[in-house]
Amino acid sequence: MLMEYYQEALNHAQYEIIEDDLPYYGEIPQLPGVWASGNSLEECRRNLASALDDWLLISIAKGLPIPVLSGCSLSYPERVTA
Repeated sequence: MLMEYYQEALNHAQYEIIEDDLPYYGEIPQLPGVWASGNSLEECRRNLASALDDWLLISIAKGLPIPVLSGCSLSYPERVTA
């Protein structure tokens, strides 16, 4: 389930070239805060995948909502706090 969601999220990635020291910019618009840049498109893709890893781990750890992407959802049991 996690890998399917991860791949679907990367399928939603959008890339562009910007005027910056790191000219390649990528983001997953449906996932707020998931963006990256790089010196090349491949570097940008790797950095975006890393940003997605961090975003998913933090979202799961904090019990934050994770949007459904093209019918693909990532659900997890609610955390019980004492």
